[in-house]
Order: sequence, then C-alpha cells, then structure tokens
Amino acid sequence: MGRLLVIGLDCATPQLVFDRWKNLLPNLTGIGDRGRRARLFSTVPPITVPAWTAMMTSKDPGILGFYGFRNRKSYEYEDLYYANAKYVKEKTVWNYLSRNRKKSLVFGVPQTYPPKPLNGVLISSFLAPSKEVEFTYPKEIAARLDEIADGDYMIDVRDFRTEDKDWLLESIYVMTEKRFKAFKTLYFEDEYDFAILVEMGIDRIHHGFWRYFDENHRLYEPNSPYVNAIRDYYIRLDQLIGELLQMLGEDDAVMVVSDHGAKTMIGAICINEWLIEKGYLVLKEKPTQPTRLKTEMIDFEKTTVWGEGGYYARLFFNVQGREPLGQIPAEEYESFRDTFIRDLEAIQDENGKCIGTRAFKPEEIYHQVNNIAPDVIAYLGNLDWRSAGSVGTGTIHMFENDTGPDDANHAEEGILIMDFPSGSYRQIQDVQSIYDIAPTILDYFGIPVPRDMLGVSMIREEVR
Repeated sequence: MGRLLVIGLDCATPQLVFDRWKNLLPNLTGIGDRGRRARLFSTVPPITVPAWTAMMTSKDPGILGFYGFRNRKSYEYEDLYYANAKYVKEKTVWNYLSRNRKKSLVFGVPQTYPPKPLNGVLISSFLAPSKEVEFTYPKEIAARLDEIADGDYMIDVRDFRTEDKDWLLESIYVMTEKRFKAFKTLYFEDEYDFAILVEMGIDRIHHGFWRYFDENHRLYEPNSPYVNAIRDYYIRLDQLIGELLQMLGEDDAVMVVSDHGAKTMIGAICINEWLIEKGYLVLKEKPTQPTRLKTEMIDFEKTTVWGEGGYYARLFFNVQGREPLGQIPAEEYESFRDTFIRDLEAIQDENGKCIGTRAFKPEEIYHQVNNIAPDVIAYLGNLDWRSAGSVGTGTIHMFENDTGPDDANHAEEGILIMDFPSGSYRQIQDVQSIYDIAPTILDYFGIPVPRDMLGVSMIREEVR
C-alpha cells in the first residue's frame, strides 16, 4: 500500500471533463482510463458547505447540523451563524488517519477554518477571513506559504462577482498557480500517507465566465474575447495535475473529486418578492429600490414565511410557540407546509411557464435533522434558477444575480476519477454517492469503516 493523493476540484463538471473537453485533458482522462470514472452525486443542497464536509465525514447535512454557509442558531429571527470548522462535530478522514498514526497534508478543504490539530499539516480554505488570522496548523506554516508562493499566498479570489473580467481571470490563474506550487512544495518536503488539495478556481471561473462559452445561456456573448476562458483554464489545471502525478510512485493511489457540478443559470427568482406577492411575507415598509431583506424589515405579526437567497432557496416558517411572534398554529404546520410546497412548485417564468421547482422536507431527505434546518429547501427550476433574497425589485424574475454578476448555478453531479495501483474495485456505478469517498479512503489504509458512515468503500481488500 502506497500513499493516497486526493485532488479536489470545487465545481468541476462531468459534462466538461468527461465529454466536451475530454481530449484536451490528457491527465484527467488518463487517470480515468487507467482506473475508473463516475459522476458523483452531491448533497442536498449541492453547495460547497456542507458538501465537502459531507464528503470527508460520510455524513449528510442533517447529521452534520448545518445546511449552508448561514444557519439559524435559534428560533429568534436574527440569530444566524456561519458554519465554520467549530461547528463540525463529526470525525473527518484525517481524524481517523491521525488516530492510526497516518500523516496527512490537508490543503484548502472548505470548512477547515479555524484549523484544528492533526497528525500533519492543515491549511484552511477560502472561509478563512484573511491571512491576518491563524489559518494553518501548525501556525508557522503560514509564513512558509508566503515564502513558497512568491511572497503572497492567496487564500481565494475575493469579490469574484465582478464586471472586471480581465482582473478576475488573471486573479484566478495567479491563485491557482500559487496554490499548486505551495502544495507541491509542502508535499515534497515531508512524507505524507494522505494528502488532499482542494482548488477553488473552477468554481470561480464558472460563476464568472459561463455565459461566454455556453450557447444556451440567456446572456451568451458569441464574439466575446472570453469565449475560451473556461476551456483554457481546465487545460492549464490538467497540466498542473500532471505535475502532481509525476510525484507519485507506482504503489501510490490518486482520486480526483468535485463536490458538485455547474449548469447554466437562466436567472434568479426573487423568492421574498414572490412570498410578498402570495401573501406569505409582509414588510413594515416597501423598499423603493432593490434591498437585501433584513429581519428587522419584516412585520412578523402578519408574516408566515420568509426566505434566504443563494444557489437554492431556504424557507423559514413563523410558527406559534416556536418563533417569538409565530403566526402558523403548530397543529396546522404540516398542512400549511404541504399547501406552501404546492404553491412553490407552481412558480412560473416570465412567460407563464412552470419552471419545475423541487421542494424538500428536511426530515424526508436526511437521516437525522440536527440543529435548526429550513422548513423547506427548494431548488428553483431544479437549480436552473438562483434564489435572490432581495426585496424592492419590482419583479420576481431577474436575469442577473442580485449579489453581483454570476453566470452559473450549481448542479447535483460532480466528478469522481480514481486510479488505485492494483486496479481492484468493487462495482463502480455510473453515478456514485459523495458519501462513498470517506469510506474508500479509510478502506484504502486498512482502517475499519465506521458503521455510522452513510457510504460504502469502492475498493476490495486486495487493493491495500
């Protein structure tokens, strides 16, 4: 048994990697040709938080107890928190590896800030607010990162929803080059049994440049100088991955994974405007211009539902005996929710056509529902439409994101490519679960897979 390298590509999309640009990506294609490839079905919802933590723990968002970046801390209206590493109570693969005296290099995995001790090195992800805070373990590694990365290691491309596309494209490349250089250097400097690098560049470039190559995008620009921006970035990323593969020995294994995919974003449904139109949400005063909804703007004595924006919609109910000014009788909760979901799933586009929204009840899709979940989780237009939280827009339909330019929404399927030295796999399906990754990693190292993990290993015993 050799080392295991996991390359995480946030938002990498099977339609591009496996089909459209397969022949332009010799390293990614080669891994799959030597081993196995599959589409990787993500969490509900398919977003960075909680998907990467779900992948590394084999626990769903309900068990983890967080359902996105921002979550309700209590049933008070303004009591929200950002789900950083302090809220991750389940064991990750590197926790199990540390307990079994395996050394790990954990680089850029989302939801690892603030860093926690492990047997090895951890560099937090883009959720670290800046390099002014302690974002590595051990903390001395932070200075080493700057030293390796030409004096300025980049945690993320800040403010990537921008009209300045030249700056954005350059920044994405600079970030990626620095991160791969830093990871490769640290990997060489020590002996790690397990190493994982998560690169955010694909996510950033999808959101910034999807309209320029996708002929079906509502805002497609056929003669744009950015028509090949995403393609060329994938090509460069494949080259950088090739450099990492050269570091591996014959007995080493490699996996390439993404937490979700991407798809054209038709537009945004202003979910709170829709709630106002349907009589579920009442504001104290109507804004005269587009404004982010804040809870102090809501008349909760007349409101039954309010929502949050994002790649999916989170809907919160105002329930008697639960919220301070609850309006929905507790005994009518289920019948109210069923009626509400029917209304939600009937949302139409600007031409009066039903967009095909899918709504979920948390207790029906998760094994447990810990902490405070949204009352309803909704994929507007099955993720073809984003949820815009703003009010005062004068319409429920927008064709740009209300938080800045954004061309793509998230899709439910990411990628899985794996090459293990013995080639001994269990039956690999066309679509595997995101929950299968952690059991496979533990199984590779001969560590018993905990019974409470949701996924199953994809390798047989003789691969070890």
